[in-house]
Amino acid sequence: MSRIVFIVIAAVVVVAAATAGRYMMMPGGSDGGQSQAARVQVGGPFTLTDHTGKRVTEKDFAGKYMLMYFGYTYCPDVCPTSLSVVAEALDQLSPEQLAKVVPIFVTVDPERDTPEVMASYVPHFHSTMVGLTGSEDEVKAAARAYKAFYAKVNADAPDGNYTMDHSSITYLMGPDGLYVTHFNHGTEAAKMAARLKELL
Repeated sequence: MSRIVFIVIAAVVVVAAATAGRYMMMPGGSDGGQSQAARVQVGGPFTLTDHTGKRVTEKDFAGKYMLMYFGYTYCPDVCPTSLSVVAEALDQLSPEQLAKVVPIFVTVDPERDTPEVMASYVPHFHSTMVGLTGSEDEVKAAARAYKAFYAKVNADAPDGNYTMDHSSITYLMGPDGLYVTHFNHGTEAAKMAARLKELL
């Protein structure tokens, strides 16, 4: 094999590896990462109902950073923990910075999480938090757009006490609605707040 051919092959391998690395960033990559591939893959239009009963779309949040988390109100531990971290991070921002962000909790359990249920749930975490629900199809479409996984467990439980398996990632979307970064479950509030301050 000639030296020129070897160099060409090596260059192709390096480019391929770099491209694969960018795609691996989402959604399981480290928080704070950003790539063009991620911008294309995460986010998009949605039509849901907020915790006041108002129909909303992504356009209602245009001009603000959306800190989005998908979960459900009956979640015993993961969701409360993640939402508490979001709330604690927001409390570390200045009033000017906080005004630029809207925390959004999207349910993956619309069967039980009605607007009324969401209205009694989200204020426990932060006064600015918005709870979103909708029909099964609407929630499914929103989750698909944000690459949020969820599935019902013990769906046939006689007492209706099923649970939901779901991913636990907090997405930060920019004022233009495009993906900016994400925070994996377990990210500390101080680290999230520091990253938000950098971006805001």
